[in-house]
Amino acid sequence: MSRRRVLSIVCAAIYAFLLAPIVVVIIASFNSGAFLTFPPQGLSLRWYSTFLHNEVFIQAFMTSIRIAAVATGVSGVIGSMAALFTARAQPAVANSVRMAMIAPMLLPEVLTAIGLLFYFYALGIGLHHSVALIAGHILLTLPFVYINVSTALRGFDWSWEQAARSLGASPLTAFRRVTLPIIRPGLINGCLFAFIVSFDAFSTSFLLKDIGVATLPLQLFDYLRLNFTPEAAAVSSFTVFATVLVMLLAERLSGSQRRRP
Repeated sequence: MSRRRVLSIVCAAIYAFLLAPIVVVIIASFNSGAFLTFPPQGLSLRWYSTFLHNEVFIQAFMTSIRIAAVATGVSGVIGSMAALFTARAQPAVANSVRMAMIAPMLLPEVLTAIGLLFYFYALGIGLHHSVALIAGHILLTLPFVYINVSTALRGFDWSWEQAARSLGASPLTAFRRVTLPIIRPGLINGCLFAFIVSFDAFSTSFLLKDIGVATLPLQLFDYLRLNFTPEAAAVSSFTVFATVLVMLLAERLSGSQRRRP
């Protein structure tokens, strides 16, 4: 057996090991029985219907969507600006900014959340109006936008933007017509990762949420403490399907931008 074939088998085994829990949850979500078991006692869409008519889960789902959308939007702006700055700055300054931007990815999520918890209480803001929660999600997602936009800027020739300026374009027009099309695939991919990370964040949401606010992971956690029905698997599977759909859409968008002349 060739070395390449052995490597392919090993990679396939690793992928199968990593995807097996997701496959089990998806299959269990179609269980027609009253308890979460595997293999399922029968196939049914009963628990998907239950989930879609459960106002508590739907409200938590919409809360996760809103928080992830706000965090992604702010991270997209700040991360892109930081990437553009470090691409032009002196090496010493660029390295300092780079370390600051990727630090939330290197530090344990729970420590970042605890630090923000103490900080907002020291300011007298506390956890009201979900300010701390959104700030935590922004910190959590910033590195993904920054890294992807920085990667898209590698090899970018700033003389292209200067040429546009010399032809009479304003700084904003030069950015919109020259720089933005270059970084758009990285920005789309970075925002995609940021949205998924924010949507699935548990520790940050658990420590920084206000009273009466629950994201979908937190609501699912509370549900599983008292219930063990296939509805939990249906909620998880629905999240997986939505994530895959967003990834396919983002890949299609970024791919079309790369093919555009």
